[in-house]
Amino acid sequence: MHNMIRRNIYFIAGIIINSFGVAFITRASLGTSAISSLPYVMSLHSVRLSFGATTFILNMIFIILQAILLRKDFHPVQYLQILVDILFSAFIDISMAFLFWLHPTGILPRLISLVIGCCILAFGICVEVAPDVLVVPGEGIVRAVSKAFRLDFGKVKLANDVTLIALAVLFSFLFFHGLRGVGAGTLISAVIVGPLVSLFSKKIPLISHIRNLRCAKAPSGSQAA
Repeated sequence: MHNMIRRNIYFIAGIIINSFGVAFITRASLGTSAISSLPYVMSLHSVRLSFGATTFILNMIFIILQAILLRKDFHPVQYLQILVDILFSAFIDISMAFLFWLHPTGILPRLISLVIGCCILAFGICVEVAPDVLVVPGEGIVRAVSKAFRLDFGKVKLANDVTLIALAVLFSFLFFHGLRGVGAGTLISAVIVGPLVSLFSKKIPLISHIRNLRCAKAPSGSQAA
């Protein structure tokens, strides 16, 4: 029970770090992350919906699609993704407000800010995934499509990212008659976050410690309830 509580705390911490990483990447002014590109463009167009609000809507669509695709295989516990969505979306807005001061000018400061944001996001993903508590909506929809249609997870993940970016570009041109909210940073983050996650997972002792929590055994002589 103690380990389960710690795993959930780390999972929540990972979600919060993820939101901060997305906000940091966005504040670099080179475009946001791939999975956030569509809601960010929609938020730029809307006068009523914040970045967090449009992110919440997209993730709710992901959750609904998972339930439709998986049917009986969509277990009730997965509805907890709604709480994850609320937390993640709320902290995107909080992080964007907290980083109000971050407005780098010039390509080098922007690139540095982008890389820092990618590192934060990659670290957050590691902390979120290591406890093996719950699937987040963005990953859940990829898993659902992969399982429902028996497709390779990596290929579905790539197709999902490309689709979101393409839709973001489409709506950007429709709304602003040019690229806005999508840029070189979107592509750079799509390329480097994955390798950074792999690197951090192997090199940061904290990630190994979190993973070990799910493998911990009860003391000798104890019995399961």
